[in-house]
Amino acid sequence: MSNRTIAVLPARYASTRFPGKPLAKILDKPMIQWTYESVSRCPDLDAVLVATDDQRIFDTVVSFGGKPVMTSPNHQTGTDRIAEAIQNDSADLVVNAQGDEPLVSAQVLSRLIAMMRETGAEMGTVAVPFCKTDRDPQDPNAVKVVVDKKGFALYFSRSLIPYPRQGGVPVEPLLHWGLYAYRRDFLEQFVKWPMGTLENCEKLEQLRALENGAKICVLVTEVQSSGVDAPGDIARVEAELRRNGGVWG
Repeated sequence: MSNRTIAVLPARYASTRFPGKPLAKILDKPMIQWTYESVSRCPDLDAVLVATDDQRIFDTVVSFGGKPVMTSPNHQTGTDRIAEAIQNDSADLVVNAQGDEPLVSAQVLSRLIAMMRETGAEMGTVAVPFCKTDRDPQDPNAVKVVVDKKGFALYFSRSLIPYPRQGGVPVEPLLHWGLYAYRRDFLEQFVKWPMGTLENCEKLEQLRALENGAKICVLVTEVQSSGVDAPGDIARVEAELRRNGGVWG
């Protein structure tokens, strides 16, 4: 296996809340281009791919000089789509950079890659203290994670964890940020496992890894991204870009 690291951006056109989201314009460019360019600034990546099932997204990525890979329309998750996209690549480490994270930090990607190389973990992800965000820890859409003393995930939940019982020692909850890194052999195994009981309960795919005994290292950072979940989020992202002179990274 080669010592090669690639990032794959899963990008599908169909979305219940925001159809065509990857092609939505942010200032003068489609969102998938902003994300691709942000990820490409990471110096520790050998390649960046966009995994899609839609010809419109494929053609858009080609138009700005990116590298798209057409995948099956039948995948249930972005992880399944990534596993197909890397079949013809020799990478041993794969980063899942969500296609709707136009302001993703290249520095955070580098730190996540370094952590994976240093720890030998099968999987890695990122978290941010809630106090550094504008998110509500009580919001079930804001996924929480708790880690052990070595920085490995103990559990992910939509509920508030740890629970601040009266008289207990306060602990700053961590917001899970959906960036992932996988060792290739683990990724290929992961997508073959059936959905687990905990995953089916909370609808969090990463719980499948924990249920099967995998180790997930968690990079805790104060840097956060601005993901786009709904059309209303675009104005917020554009405002951040304008504050930075229309550039990012």
